[in-house]
Amino acid sequence: MSINSAMLAGVSGLRANSAALASISQNIANVNTVGYKRSQADFSTVVNTQSVYTGYSAGGVTSVARHNISQTGQLQSTTSSTDLGIAGQGFFVVTQKAEGLTPTDARLFTRAGSFKVDEFGYLKNTAGLYLQGWPVDDNGVITTDPSDLNRLSTINVGSVGGTAEATSRAQLNANLKSSQTISPEARDAALAVPGPNAYSPATNSMAMYDPDNGVGVKPDFEVTIPISDSKGGQRTVAISFLKSTTPNQWYAEMRAVPADSVQTGAGLTNGQIKTGLVAFTQDGRLDTAAMAALGANALFADPANAILTFGASDSTPAAGAVSWAGGLGIDDQTIAFDLTNAAGGLTQYDSASVVQAVQTNGTNFGSLTEVQIDENGFVTAIFDNGVTRQIAQVAIATFPSPDSLSQVNGNAYRVSQQSGTYNLKTAGTGGAGVLGSSQLEASTVDLSSEFTGLITTQRAYSASSKIITTADEMLAELISIKR
Repeated sequence: MSINSAMLAGVSGLRANSAALASISQNIANVNTVGYKRSQADFSTVVNTQSVYTGYSAGGVTSVARHNISQTGQLQSTTSSTDLGIAGQGFFVVTQKAEGLTPTDARLFTRAGSFKVDEFGYLKNTAGLYLQGWPVDDNGVITTDPSDLNRLSTINVGSVGGTAEATSRAQLNANLKSSQTISPEARDAALAVPGPNAYSPATNSMAMYDPDNGVGVKPDFEVTIPISDSKGGQRTVAISFLKSTTPNQWYAEMRAVPADSVQTGAGLTNGQIKTGLVAFTQDGRLDTAAMAALGANALFADPANAILTFGASDSTPAAGAVSWAGGLGIDDQTIAFDLTNAAGGLTQYDSASVVQAVQTNGTNFGSLTEVQIDENGFVTAIFDNGVTRQIAQVAIATFPSPDSLSQVNGNAYRVSQQSGTYNLKTAGTGGAGVLGSSQLEASTVDLSSEFTGLITTQRAYSASSKIITTADEMLAELISIKR
């Protein structure tokens, strides 16, 4: 009977508008949920098959929930460097546990990037989901894979301890006064038969100089260079210069300060590291040709390749070599000295002997102070000694049909048959979008639209109830025909 179909159509209207109310309620409740995507109820008609001459039968209405997952919200600034937002269509890959992941453990996807460092150093968002990424291997290389979730691991910043970087390069910018008065010890050394006080790197050296005891030779000029060892300890290398009687030549000694910080092989004493001559051209620059001609007598036969090598503490130095002192327990070290820099280097001009600049790399021990994530997803640890170290790269997943993902608790999603399979990408490539550090994606809920929808849904529900009331009255009239 048509009246019965009208009543059933009214019931379907009540059911459909109840679903719409539930969807609106969910949206309003999550107006401040980070990365939340609004949902809505889409209505469609239901048409019954009609038979000729039997009257019209109302089918009613049905509702289907539609999740606008691909709709992006505005990125809003925060004060936490581990808060992340995606400006694009990608999703963070997350898991429900941090360690012991197996291929059967669920991998979820979310836009909720409110990550914080938990008590074990893992990046976890407010829903308790852990951020996944490609880790840095032992060689400092990140290997990405677009299709294998098992290559990902939970990003952990707590495993990054303090760090130190040994000095491997030193640049010297200094001048030696060309008119420096030649010392008596240097004059004695130039005699055919050296005088009793003659300078000698083996028996009467600058490294032996002690004014209190009246031994050794006072340098005409000295430069000290701070260096860091393999443990971040601070060491000092001094270069002493004594002008020779040969024009444009200086005696030079490199030594450790204090002397007991190194152990030396035969031919070196009092902490000496290297000894020899330094030659200059007539226009005051280092004379590489002259030093090459000096060969083993030069401080460095090739000033452009001035390499200083320290053996490890547990090694015994050979003749003419040097190692760190055994009690220090530090690793071997090679330092390249830049003495021929075009903007300075080691020069000999007729002005005061002076150090213009000494620049070295390497740092002392530093503790982790901050974690930063750039727009390409690289997670970098920053230490208070200025050293930075990459930890991992955040993985971004994209889908052919993101609106078809299945929703799960925690404002996250799961792959469905309709969504298509995932593609793992690095941020900024293939439509994945770039990452915004210290930013969070706001909910896509618009309260004005939701409250308007609330009014229309309420009225539609009321109207559907009127259909049932009217049909009921009509049936009552029909029943009352025979009394």
